[in-house]
Amino acid sequence: MTITLNTGRGALALGLAALAGPALAAAPVFTPPPGCTLEMTVQNRSCTVSQHYRCDADAPGDQWVEYFTREGATYRSRIDDETRWMESHGLLDGITDRIEEGGPDDSSLTTLLAEGSDEFDFWTRSDAGERLHHVGRDELTGDTAEVGGVPLKITRFQLRTFDEAGNLLIERSGQQFVSEAQRRFYGGVETATDWTGERQETNDSPVRFSFPGQPGFGSTEPQYDCEIQMVRAGFPHA
Repeated sequence: MTITLNTGRGALALGLAALAGPALAAAPVFTPPPGCTLEMTVQNRSCTVSQHYRCDADAPGDQWVEYFTREGATYRSRIDDETRWMESHGLLDGITDRIEEGGPDDSSLTTLLAEGSDEFDFWTRSDAGERLHHVGRDELTGDTAEVGGVPLKITRFQLRTFDEAGNLLIERSGQQFVSEAQRRFYGGVETATDWTGERQETNDSPVRFSFPGQPGFGSTEPQYDCEIQMVRAGFPHA
């Protein structure tokens, strides 16, 4: 599943191709780091756009994603070929989290696609020394979607994140999308509840995929649900 690991610090379908959206406006173009190649740009609900790229120096199958809001880049992460979350970088708070190798049960996209479900249980550690324990499950629903010609399988997931003492910090559940060809997850509709009892519902579903030579490729300007985000700007938002 796709994981954004700000949880310990309080930050936390069919027919999608037919959804109408605004025309892509001119915007700054994303340039990947040296030695890396941008493969696709994805416009998502919740007013974000993600840049997906691979780097020659990484292990085969590793891939990166960097997320942008209208204020700029906010988050960057790397997964491996099994969609194991390997590292993330909070570009606003400067905190980096990395997986601890040798966890109880690594996530496996191969298992999910072959058996229809996959359980995972692993730890991460931040550069500030904070350790988080992540336990959950992904399963295929049997339904599929197509977004801009990209075939996706629909999943259900559950995820609980604990601190090192075993206290539950956040619980997430909902629906996501997974691409067998691209070997990665994309966000969907989910509910998250943190340790204070605050509940948040989000929709980070992909709306538009852009590949090299196509309109919107490399654009860092989000296009969808941004008016909704502006309305909510005066309220607390994880």
